[in-house]
Amino acid sequence: MKEPEISVGIVNAQEIHFTLNARFLAKGETVTGDQIVSFDEGGILWNDNVYRELTFTPLEDDASFSLYDVTIGINFHWERQETQQFPGTLKLVVDEGKITAINILPAEEYLISVISSEMSATSSPEFLKAHAVISRSWLLAQIEKRKALSKQDNGFFSFIKTDTEYIRWYDREDHTIFDVCADDHCQRYQGITKASNKAVAEAVKATRGQVLMYDNRICDARFSKCCGGVTEEFSTCWENKDYPYLSSIRDTAEGNAPDLTNEEEAEKWIRTAPDSFCHTDDKAIISQILNNYDQETTNFYRWKIHYTQAELAELIRINTKSDYGQIIDLIPVERGKSGRICKLKIVGTEKELIIGKELEIRRTLSDTHLFSSAFVVDKGPLNVDGVPAWFDLIGAGWGHGVGLCQIGAAVMGEKGYNYNDILLHYYKDADVRKLY
Repeated sequence: MKEPEISVGIVNAQEIHFTLNARFLAKGETVTGDQIVSFDEGGILWNDNVYRELTFTPLEDDASFSLYDVTIGINFHWERQETQQFPGTLKLVVDEGKITAINILPAEEYLISVISSEMSATSSPEFLKAHAVISRSWLLAQIEKRKALSKQDNGFFSFIKTDTEYIRWYDREDHTIFDVCADDHCQRYQGITKASNKAVAEAVKATRGQVLMYDNRICDARFSKCCGGVTEEFSTCWENKDYPYLSSIRDTAEGNAPDLTNEEEAEKWIRTAPDSFCHTDDKAIISQILNNYDQETTNFYRWKIHYTQAELAELIRINTKSDYGQIIDLIPVERGKSGRICKLKIVGTEKELIIGKELEIRRTLSDTHLFSSAFVVDKGPLNVDGVPAWFDLIGAGWGHGVGLCQIGAAVMGEKGYNYNDILLHYYKDADVRKLY
């Protein structure tokens, strides 16, 4: 197998402003400098001509282009816009009444940026190598999945809706015109905006072509910020199937997790803070994983959110576009093995409904994203109608919790584990193989 070229969706807008920082070829012309394209009559308006698509191919080594107003952290509490610089080819295509900017570049170059974007290059070399392998594995698995889905005629449905339930999950199948996106929905990719550190480049080079495999297939190697002490299974967060290498594990050197699908055990687990690899307040380790804006989030191993009745009722009304009235209760119906809720019953004075899966729950109960769906609920005093004055959500972990726990893996790296040890801790019975 040769190193593949990949396509990354960066921005989607009615108008895109960019600068070519070297000589590029487009429509038979050599172009450079400041450019603006806009959506016009179903095409891309550039230099007074309308095109179905435009490709800007670099004519120089180390050529780059800058895209303005790139949104990062979409729908997260630290969402913001940046000017970002990218290597490789820029392709512009029409998509749903807007223009999408796509960056085409070699896989290994993409990985250097992803690891620099996802975490600090001060991380231990073994952790960086582990992340290079899982990021490469995840990327190549998504490309395989996209090719397979493109051959299907029946489409992909990621929700189940009945009179009593609305169960929806958010996966990567919605990317049909490129391999992966550039935001946290996939892997955070910021081109060469983040200067690649020598340690990151060395970690990618040292593991070049290496992927995790199980049963002769590339592993869909998911990862999240902090599992909260126990990792989650695939089906709790996405479609109803599980992978043996993404089984739930206790994030310690040894020991088994309690049965966190049991409400009493989950309550006990979440209200305490058991020792785990990812249970750390070491700022030097945390800063390896969390960039400056991520560090605006604190207390992610165990956390607490307080809502007044009015705040919670309005939040749910806005996020679901449905009026539940005053909120009487939030009842866990089903939990995964990490204690994350995959079905939650919202009981209001006007309506009640079971919602899921975990990301739908996190989006419903926050104006951005709740840290995780592993939480228990405390309620304030009831009024004469039996309506609580307030709700406290006491929770564990940050993210979906499936696969590698970044903070736990960083701690393992600091403790002297090598990258194979780290990988096989989080991905049971997988093995590392070199594809190219």
